[in-house]
Amino acid sequence: MTASASPGPSDMALSPVPAPRRHRTLLIVVVAVVLVVAALGGTYAYLVSVPPAPCAGVNLGFNATGTSSTTSPIATPAAADAPRPAVAPSVSDAAPYVINVVAAENFWGSLVSQIGGNWTHVTSIITDPNTDPHEYESNDSDAKAIAEAQYVIINNVGYDDWASELVAADGATNQTILNVGDSLAVSVTGGIVTGNPHLWYNPTYVNETVAWMLHNLTTIEPQLTGYFTDNYDNLTKSLASLYDGVGLIKKDFAGTKVAATESIFVYLANATDLDLVSPPAFMEAVAEGNDPPDPSVVTFQCQLDSGQVKVLVFNAQTVTPITTNMKAIAQEHNVTVMSVTETIVPPSATFQEWMGGELNALFVALDADQLGQ
Repeated sequence: MTASASPGPSDMALSPVPAPRRHRTLLIVVVAVVLVVAALGGTYAYLVSVPPAPCAGVNLGFNATGTSSTTSPIATPAAADAPRPAVAPSVSDAAPYVINVVAAENFWGSLVSQIGGNWTHVTSIITDPNTDPHEYESNDSDAKAIAEAQYVIINNVGYDDWASELVAADGATNQTILNVGDSLAVSVTGGIVTGNPHLWYNPTYVNETVAWMLHNLTTIEPQLTGYFTDNYDNLTKSLASLYDGVGLIKKDFAGTKVAATESIFVYLANATDLDLVSPPAFMEAVAEGNDPPDPSVVTFQCQLDSGQVKVLVFNAQTVTPITTNMKAIAQEHNVTVMSVTETIVPPSATFQEWMGGELNALFVALDADQLGQ
């Protein structure tokens, strides 16, 4: 029997690969190529496409050249002007007495004290700059002060309901009450402009209110009419000088887009002709101590991200996590932030010193680009 020879190395190299093995190898190669091509194609698609921006499709409430619907001209109060009394003869030593005046807030207290001078003793209840006036709760001392006052000044328009309640509970018939909102015919049920309680930020309303203060004081003590009228004239001259600053801002920056965390700035934005674009629903909710609706939050964030808003006005006395976040977003996008307060800061300042400081700060904030800040 003859043994068959075993194949050598050269014979093995020349042996053909069985068909099934060839097909399997080819399939592996094809699959690998497909996977590589798919991967490269996906990478290319990722590189050439940009993910949608977070604010894509969000209605900002304005366009590149248009204005928002929040700002509207200041309306002249519907109430008739307070009558201005004639100057009375000089006061005798025996007739006059010091009038006890209580103002719910120190901005009205400052103004009435400048008219009343030495013949009034003025107590302002809300003076603490760390207090949110919207959230203020009265106490027994407040009730006692109002009960003993001859002249009480309240803002109303839903801003200081606690004061209205104390006046009603006292029931005194010999008191003179200046309800500023009622005197100016401002309704608590109005919108962002017509029902805005921050009346002292409206130059027209301030001038109307001090006229009512003069009328009330001279009615309480007619023999002091000359004294009160002289002080009133000095006050109105001072206010005219103060509000020259409003005209300067309007002249240089009318139409500039600004935003605010709260409705406190609406009147001043109108007076200066600035375009206040922040959502009214956001500003109103913060003013009322509520959480703003989610859509208004998104819109506000995107407005600050748009590059079109120049200044964010931040209410330093109504601070919430949401308003703090808006402040941070503004700073991140180079929007100049300026703070305002609801009451006079410092409490020892006059209304004119405080408001003049805020107007000056607003001018500087609007001028930040030119100043290189």
